[in-house]
Amino acid sequence: MSEPFDQRQRLGDPPCLAFPFRVEGPAISRRGQHVREQIEQVLFPTPGERVFRPDFGGGAKMLVFEPNGTPLWDVTRRRMQAALADALRGEVDPGSLELEVTGEDEKLQLVVRYRLTTLGVAQQQLFAVGGVGG
Repeated sequence: MSEPFDQRQRLGDPPCLAFPFRVEGPAISRRGQHVREQIEQVLFPTPGERVFRPDFGGGAKMLVFEPNGTPLWDVTRRRMQAALADALRGEVDPGSLELEVTGEDEKLQLVVRYRLTTLGVAQQQLFAVGGVGG
């Protein structure tokens, strides 16, 4: 059933289509989950993967094949933070967006911290690339 009507919820936390799209029909995400899904859509596509946006994507999956160390982390952080700031404009307070990149062996970890503009809620998301199941 539908939730009771709440004006604040409707304006600050509207339902959004969930990612990835499901064949059985569209699913709904709330604002916090929607932003996490947007971050995934920015971090993982390889640049050139989207035909009409050749510069879109962080290419996180391709980083598994790079030497894992501080130089990679610095370049990755700068490139992906710029891509995230562009993609999340209006959803996330740009001054609060932080990306921390670390790794060990064949695993790369991306920690994204931000504050939702409409709700004023600070959030942190962890994404792991490589390793077992990555």
